[in-house]
Amino acid sequence: MEVHPTAIIDAGCKIGEGTKIWHFSHLMPGCEVGRDCVIGQNVFIADGVKIGDRVKIQNNVSIYTGVSCEDEVFLGPSCVFTNVVNPRSSIDRKQEYQPTLVCRGATVGANATIICGCVIGRYAMIGAGAVITHDVLPHALVLGTPGRQTGWISACGHRLYFNSKGIAICRESGDKYHLVNGRLMLLKQEDIISNF
Repeated sequence: MEVHPTAIIDAGCKIGEGTKIWHFSHLMPGCEVGRDCVIGQNVFIADGVKIGDRVKIQNNVSIYTGVSCEDEVFLGPSCVFTNVVNPRSSIDRKQEYQPTLVCRGATVGANATIICGCVIGRYAMIGAGAVITHDVLPHALVLGTPGRQTGWISACGHRLYFNSKGIAICRESGDKYHLVNGRLMLLKQEDIISNF
């Protein structure tokens, strides 16, 4: 683990081997960060937050209590998470925190806001500046305010374009995907022959 001298790591944090924590970041007691993560400059991670392995958190990201990120999540610069739907300074609503889950391989773009209580599906892509107010399907591309699904993304992060049979091929990996009833499925080798 590498920690810049200006970072504040409170007692009681669990941080995995190989993780790097950069300038002016603050990790609160009780947070958990996995192995081989990169935590950029001026990142705040609250008590109870769980971060998986190989997660990249860019500069100026705030992750509040109730948020969990699975392995290989990417959080873009200045994205933010909330944990209460209707916050008021004069009312203590710590008992009303709603959990948010960012599933494996998902990307949250720069300056995006994730409203609490949402699940961001595996390998989903949230565009820069989007505001997420509801669950996001695995591999969905979501843009805008409020966020709306505008397409599908491969596990490598490329937009998918489908043929007349509902099949798309990732231009980087060659993986083949099938769109069925609004859900994306990765085709197994034996399925590929019968679909082409």
